[in-house]
Amino acid sequence: MAEDEGVAKSSEAAGQPSGAPAPVFISYASQDTAVANAVIESLEQHGIKCWIAPRDVTPGLQYADEIVGAINDAKILVLVLSEHAVASPHVGREVERAASKRRRIIVLRTDVAPVTRSFEYFLSESQWIDVAALGVPAALMKLMQAVGQSLAPSRVSPGLGTDIRNLADRKRKPSYPTVKRLIAAAVFLVVAALVVGVMVRYWPSKQRDPQAPVVAAISDKSIAVLPFTDMSEKKDQEYFADGMAEEIIDLLVKIPGLKVISRTSSFQFKGKTGDLRSIATQLGVAYVLEGSVRKSGDRLRVTAQLINSRDGTHLFSQNYDRELSDVLKMQDEIADTLVRALQIEMSSEGIASRPALRNTDAYTLYLRGQHAFDRFDQQGSERAANYFQQALDLDPAFAVAASKLAAAYMVLGEWGFMPPAAAFEPARHAEELALKLDPNLADAHAGLGRIHGVYDWDWSAADRELKLAQALAPNDPRILFVGALQSLSTGHWDEALKLVNASLTQDPLNPSGYFVLYQVQLRRGRFAEAEAAIRRTLAISPTFSRAHFYLGRVLLARNQPQAALTEMQKEGDDATRLGGSAMAYFALRRKADSDVALAQMLKDQAKHNPFYIAQVYAFRGESDEAFKWLDRAYEQKDLSLSHIKGDVPFKALEGDPRYKTFLKKMNLPE
Repeated sequence: MAEDEGVAKSSEAAGQPSGAPAPVFISYASQDTAVANAVIESLEQHGIKCWIAPRDVTPGLQYADEIVGAINDAKILVLVLSEHAVASPHVGREVERAASKRRRIIVLRTDVAPVTRSFEYFLSESQWIDVAALGVPAALMKLMQAVGQSLAPSRVSPGLGTDIRNLADRKRKPSYPTVKRLIAAAVFLVVAALVVGVMVRYWPSKQRDPQAPVVAAISDKSIAVLPFTDMSEKKDQEYFADGMAEEIIDLLVKIPGLKVISRTSSFQFKGKTGDLRSIATQLGVAYVLEGSVRKSGDRLRVTAQLINSRDGTHLFSQNYDRELSDVLKMQDEIADTLVRALQIEMSSEGIASRPALRNTDAYTLYLRGQHAFDRFDQQGSERAANYFQQALDLDPAFAVAASKLAAAYMVLGEWGFMPPAAAFEPARHAEELALKLDPNLADAHAGLGRIHGVYDWDWSAADRELKLAQALAPNDPRILFVGALQSLSTGHWDEALKLVNASLTQDPLNPSGYFVLYQVQLRRGRFAEAEAAIRRTLAISPTFSRAHFYLGRVLLARNQPQAALTEMQKEGDDATRLGGSAMAYFALRRKADSDVALAQMLKDQAKHNPFYIAQVYAFRGESDEAFKWLDRAYEQKDLSLSHIKGDVPFKALEGDPRYKTFLKKMNLPE
């Protein structure tokens, strides 16, 4: 990408006559020239003219007239938003002018530097595209689509915006113009891929928050294990096929120097027949392992294939025939073969082979429990706990089953399906049993740390257990995720950001990871980034519990109460729908409607959700009632209290001495 001493490539250089009206005005700071060039190049590849003002001139009347004229002629202003843009008087005036002329503004945010109140004001109705949350390729593609959808078809080359969606819907035999549009769409995809590649390569590293996710080249030492296919005659071994893939993932994640995608992300492609190269690109890996399982009685046949996602070649394809009792040894052998194929340096003995199963029935029950637990709902968690308990009854030394039993109980407790004590006390017993059986089980240390934090409010004990877990499994995305939750609760938000980003690197399609990222960014005051993260959660998992409520929360923080109300009322959870609506109505100055929603909440939710009631009162500025309900939440052991520190609705209470007293009672730092 050519650069000329900080002067962006202009449309004139690309063939646009000087002074000719252009539908898109690019606003940027001189330090962001490389990014501006990439934006221009990608848009002009599709016939979209851009007007961009040089940044190396001394402002004057003629220069100002050209800027004003160009913004007046434009339909869209694309703002490359960074810390430099916020500090630039040029950019500030351009944004103000575009907002005053009611031009559409699309914000491509390249870092997480704070935005001034004036920028927040002028950009309140803009579309924000967040590079840190989406990644460079996805952000650039979204920008091109947003511009294409906003311009008349005559200004946009075929294939961009809505035309590209419409092509798939046309059932009739293509006419000659339609064929041309299909060709143009194909060209668009190829060109877009090239532009994305250029932008990934040249995107200035200094634009990034040092703790934000970094878009890096795909490492040769990276792999995703896709769900194995059930090839059994009765097609009743899906749980076993899933378990095989997950066990191999758990072995690989322990290998230093190898990036292994978590099952949460790789299993997003279960049952889908997408192109392996596309899947690998979405997961950010160079290699993909796929396989199949055929189980008949106590005989097991597994086929495993390692594929280079760049050229589709097979590095190996092997069949493994074993007795069920030898399944652990077979998993070890597959993992060892993968490590050697990827040329990962290991100790001379490679992966240590585990002994044969002590009890095949217990192992089968364990896999059934994991399959049920993956549903992540009440029925699935209850069934999982039952299966894990049966596995332990058959094999009392099964440490992993004990830790999984604890995890199932914690989900039932944290999501309100069981009273806290009824869930967390048996969870504690199960984790302690797991650690007695295997003191080096990282998941059990992390689980016990979670219990100490969210249930005991003993943050020091939680921290000790999590440090042990991280020492045992420093690269495990699950351990990193739990560490992020601990740092979030205790107010160490920079550390939480670091940990959740590290987890998302290996689990890039985990909706819960983006939910935690949302919580962290909200507390850091990075509202645009928080909104992008919770929207990412919804994009991956449209039914994610309470996600619409949390999206509404950040829209309230961004002073968009009507949009917030719309989101709140989409929520399926009664407590958060009522509480969110009460807050949104209050922000809209519709206090009577807020009172109605709050009254219904008091009637229906007082027993189970006092924390959310306290949240509403705090948002409405009714401090006495807020503290009354916080005390009630404390007495009822409301687990949501673990997230109180830095929670935006409680900001209004921070100057009240009672708030510091309450945090002290929660053993949280003031």
